[in-house]
Amino acid sequence: MSKPLIVVTNDDGITSKGIRVLIEEMEKIGEVFVVAPDSPNSGMGHAITVDSTIHIKKSPIFGDIQSYECSGTPADCVKLAKHELLKGKTIDLVVSGINHGNNASISVIYSGTMSAAIEGAIEGIPAVGFSLNDFRYDADFEHTRPFIQKIVKEVLAKGLPKHVALNVNFPAVSDKPLAGIKVTRQTNGYWKEEFDSRKDPHGRPYFWMGGAFVNREPESMDNDIAQLDQNFVTVVPCKYDLTDYEALETIMKWDLN
Repeated sequence: MSKPLIVVTNDDGITSKGIRVLIEEMEKIGEVFVVAPDSPNSGMGHAITVDSTIHIKKSPIFGDIQSYECSGTPADCVKLAKHELLKGKTIDLVVSGINHGNNASISVIYSGTMSAAIEGAIEGIPAVGFSLNDFRYDADFEHTRPFIQKIVKEVLAKGLPKHVALNVNFPAVSDKPLAGIKVTRQTNGYWKEEFDSRKDPHGRPYFWMGGAFVNREPESMDNDIAQLDQNFVTVVPCKYDLTDYEALETIMKWDLN
């Protein structure tokens, strides 16, 4: 039997440590095809390149694995894989990551890692985004490997609901083994921004954006942030349909005609 065709991408760039770990694990399962940004694209969200050209070139970084580095965004990488580089072939799975830093709660909206996975889901391809709750460049990913294998094999064997991508987050490595996997929901939270106002040598103002995560439900345990804190790997099914159906019913009763 032929191996499943797996497209691997990320938002930290093709040279990141996380994507190498993910590629090594996907090699054990299927035929791997890599298209990843040529530079970091963290926080890019679902941006696509529409006002400039996109350049791609083959990369030797992963040896015999077909690999391309792309000047575009993570979502661009998936679009190019589907419609140009693998045109006419059936892609069985898109995986994105492993991201340096978690993409739990509202971070899924801003994440280039998850946007690449969701782009795969939009195209009708089963997709999974993987992130590690450790922002360090030299983060340890080794404890994620068996869980990546388990999740991907389940997705390939059983499929996913149409247009759904999985948002998988791993706790950082610690002296305790991971507690297991929890399928859960996104935490209701937001980022409270703080802008550091500065001036450049010419006196022109500029800003650095910082801030802190605010959990609107700190006592709740049935969400991804709470389960990450309990040392669980979290799995949240995500869909690009942002319609609020409860609000839809209410607003349809308004006098708008």
